[in-house]
Amino acid sequence: MKSVEPMQINETAALCKIHRQHKHIALNCRDAGGGHTFLVASVNGRSDAATTARTLYTMIADALYDRRMEIVHERIFASLSVEAAVLHERLVALSEQRIPADNPVTYVEGSPPWSEGLAGIIIHAVSANDVWTIADRGYPCGRGWMRNGSTYLMLQNIQARERSRSGQVREMLDRAEGILRRNGASYKDTARTWLYLSKILAWYPDFNKARSEKYGEFGIMPGPGDTRLLLPASTGIGADMPSGAAASMDLLAVVGDGNRPLPIRRLINRKQLDAFRYGAAFSRGAVIEEDGVSLIQVSGTAAIDEHGKSLYPGDIRSQIDCTFDKIESLLGQEGACLSDICAATVFVKRSEYTDVFRRMAADRGLADFPAVCVVADVCREELLFEIDGEAVV
Repeated sequence: MKSVEPMQINETAALCKIHRQHKHIALNCRDAGGGHTFLVASVNGRSDAATTARTLYTMIADALYDRRMEIVHERIFASLSVEAAVLHERLVALSEQRIPADNPVTYVEGSPPWSEGLAGIIIHAVSANDVWTIADRGYPCGRGWMRNGSTYLMLQNIQARERSRSGQVREMLDRAEGILRRNGASYKDTARTWLYLSKILAWYPDFNKARSEKYGEFGIMPGPGDTRLLLPASTGIGADMPSGAAASMDLLAVVGDGNRPLPIRRLINRKQLDAFRYGAAFSRGAVIEEDGVSLIQVSGTAAIDEHGKSLYPGDIRSQIDCTFDKIESLLGQEGACLSDICAATVFVKRSEYTDVFRRMAADRGLADFPAVCVVADVCREELLFEIDGEAVV
């Protein structure tokens, strides 16, 4: 098997190797906790989508083979127009390296800054004695695995067929609950969701209303004065899916073995109002605790203050700075920092903001920040920038 030489090692992570094929392509591999690897393949300039996909997936296959790991969560951010070409090259590249390619894949409309093509790929892989595929309606819809006595369930591409958008949200959440129940879990065990909403600005309040109603039925919506926080961390972003669904969801749930404390803690952020206080039913973050390592799920974060108000309208630099500060505050509560982020998605309202973000990240010592950058609508018209991510301590 052809190997790719590491170009740089960042000592701030458990292990970080930056692989480069040329100036427009990078594969960032971070091994975390002895059993997790996050691979972020980013494309930073105009290139042919098929050729780039083949190159990146060959590099990904090498990394997985070297680590003897299996993919449990895979997201591709690219224009819908190149879906067939990208998925074909993915299949060819992984198959040539004898890496299984039949796991579920979430393909998201993640327009690159140059408007058409492949923006990047984010993969979570694990080393576990038992990894299996979860099926629903006869089709693969996720992966399950065991680690340290806990059962992990990752669901992907959970969608619905209802005609109305709000109806799709309710059916989508019911479908997820049903799959979890059939696999020994429930929505209360959910640590994180990733939600992709077509034309988000046109119906985000309706989405929030439908989600809150279903979460109330699931028994996880906080009531007045309720100090429990059972809501998952989450990202909600504007994106179309190949199926044309109004809403699509990926979901991570974790179930303990009953002999130890619950493996999930939901987080608040002292520098931001809890989102459910203004109608968005998610927590600012969640921690999944394993022996010797904590996996921190960072919800989609933007320039929103302690009162739920959007900050710095029209000022991209201030919004980026503010967002970094908010995430730093959240991570700091768990003894982590921005350099502990192993995988992230950066959403910008306009393509020219991507270079602004990269320069500002470099100024913070994050020149090789492991992120895929895409152009997308955030949940409020005035918000120009958002980051979500996964960190490891």
